[in-house]
Order: sequence, then structure tokens, then C-alpha cells
Amino acid sequence: MNFLSMKYFTTVARMRSFTRAAAELHITQQTLSAHIAGVEKELGCALLIRHVPLELTYAGEVFLRYASDFEKNYKRMMVELGDISDNHRGVLKIGVAFTRGRAIMPLLIEEFQKDWPRYEIQLVEDTNDRLRKFLADGDIDLAIASFPNNAPDIELKPFYRENIVLAVSRTLLKRLFPDSLEASLEKIRGGDLSPLALCPFVMGKPEDISGRVAQEFIRRFDLHPFVSARSDNIGTLLSLCLRGVGACFCQENFVRMTLPDEALKQLEIFRLPKGSSYEILFGTPRQAYQRKAVSAFMQTALRVIPASEEKAEEELKRVVKLK
Repeated sequence: MNFLSMKYFTTVARMRSFTRAAAELHITQQTLSAHIAGVEKELGCALLIRHVPLELTYAGEVFLRYASDFEKNYKRMMVELGDISDNHRGVLKIGVAFTRGRAIMPLLIEEFQKDWPRYEIQLVEDTNDRLRKFLADGDIDLAIASFPNNAPDIELKPFYRENIVLAVSRTLLKRLFPDSLEASLEKIRGGDLSPLALCPFVMGKPEDISGRVAQEFIRRFDLHPFVSARSDNIGTLLSLCLRGVGACFCQENFVRMTLPDEALKQLEIFRLPKGSSYEILFGTPRQAYQRKAVSAFMQTALRVIPASEEKAEEELKRVVKLK
């Protein structure tokens, strides 16, 4: 038995099909079936119940547990030996939520590959909960997400604070406050959202972080907004916001890093009162060796993304050219 046996079996167990597993492994189905039969003969017990779909026996479940551990350790060994030999090439799998990825990953990948040009970045874009599972299972190398305090299989490091802001087009504000624009803006900038009682909104899902923050501030100021449109896509919501369809609660990084300067000049970006920011962390599998490429990517991220509200606000003012 060798490492190839482990890889063949874990692939069959995952795909529950000799045909699909053989296609993924680029070997014939007959070769794969014969190889698994040889492992069963060596172990002296059946690992699979051969019907459709394939089913693991109890012995197969036990063998899968050990084979998965062997496969993970083999990958870690090859990574560490590659670092020792300065063979800086390979694949880096990074998990990130779609909105956050759209905001920060283009810049991070560009900057990282200036020093690590032979690395392919594979983005896994999913919810925070699923990213945490992928990380614990060893399916990704790094996750950039919001994490709970109790993550025993994951090592966490601080990255930056993500802020939810309120974006409103200046065209819409002029329609809402034709005779009291400056006074109303002053109140909103001071943290009082009550002047927006008659303002239409474009909203995301209540279960998203931005959606939860939006609901909290709507309740806090006893607003009963007319919702002009709903979408899961923050890019769509911002496009609607720019057209004056409604105000939008959204991540500041997404606004600052995805909209061109001319679009930013059409918006008023309001910082919200306390309770509108949360910590974004780096998560890596808790293991003895941290590959150099992962550490380098985190260092690049810390260098190019503002870590605090103050730095982010300075950058936003610079881009929008506010005084």
C-alpha cells in the first residue's frame, strides 16, 4: 500500500462512483477498480458495497479516516519540503465571501503575485459558515471571514475592521430635502438618521451582516422605510443607489474599492453610529507548519488594506476628494 492507494480510495469515497472518480484521477475505471480490490485483499476486508451509488462499509469508514489523515499529512510534507527548497510555485486556495472578495481580492492577488508570480490563486467564494467548515476540513489554505470566538481547529489572526456605511445619491438627497439639504446632511453626519424617515431604501437579505446592521439602525431610529428593491448582490444595490432609487447599507470597502472616482463623487457616504463595524480575521488550519505562501499572502493583505476605521476614512476622503 502507498500514498497513491490513499488518494484513489478517498476520491472514490468522495465521488461514490468508480466512473466519476476514474475521470477525476485520469485513469481507467478498470484500473481504479482493480487497485481498490488490491487494497481490500491486502487489508483482508471489504471497504465498499458495490451498488449505485457506492456505499462504504464500516471498515471503509475507518480506512477513510486514516487515508484522509495520511493524504493531508502528505500534502503538508510536500508543501514544507517545497518551502525548504525555495520552490515558490503551487496553488493557494483562499476562501472569502463574494462581496468581500469582490472588494479586496483583485488588489491583493495583484500585489501578492508581484513577489510570488508562480502561484495560482484559487478563490472559494461562499458564506462565512461554509468557509469555516472548508477550513476545518483542510479544503482551503486560508479564509478571510468573520469568525466566532470558539474555533478550536482554526488559528485566527486579526486583519481589519469592516464598516457598514450608508450610501445615498446626492440626486436623491436633493429631492428629499429641497429646502433643507445642508441642515439635514449635518444631522445625518452626526449620527441621527431620523431625517431619512421618508427616504426609500434598496436592501439586501436580513441574514447578511449588512442586512442585520441595516435592520438594527432602522429599529433604533424608528424608521419605516419604503423598500424600492431587494437583491442578494451588493453590486446591484449600489447601481440602484447611484441611480437614486434608494439609500443602501453596504460594506465600506466594497464602495471604496469597486466604484470609480466619478461614481463615488455622486454619493454621500455616511458613517453610522457605534455598532456598525465588526472584525474580519485570517483563519488558517491549526497545524504545526504554516506554509510560506500563506504567511506571505497575509503580510501582503496587511500592507495594502487599511486596518482601522480611521485609515479607511482617510482613504475614502482622499478618493472622493472630500474636505
